[in-house]
Amino acid sequence: MIDPASIWEIKPWWCQPWSILLTGAVVVAGSWLLIQRWWITAPVVIGVLAWWLLFLVVVPAGYQAELRAAEQPEKP
Repeated sequence: MIDPASIWEIKPWWCQPWSILLTGAVVVAGSWLLIQRWWITAPVVIGVLAWWLLFLVVVPAGYQAELRAAEQPEKP
């Protein structure tokens, strides 16, 4: 089986970088526009930033590391 070079090639449309960023921005904006309390919106922002870090940085980096490890010949 040939693995795609990018993790985004195997993800559905709702799990693409643009949809992750858009959803996070809408959640933060919605929190502020509906509630208008910084002490509620601030944890929402922290959660969205953590979500972005995980799914836009950590997971793709791990996928690339796995691909590189799979390409290395096994040592006897």
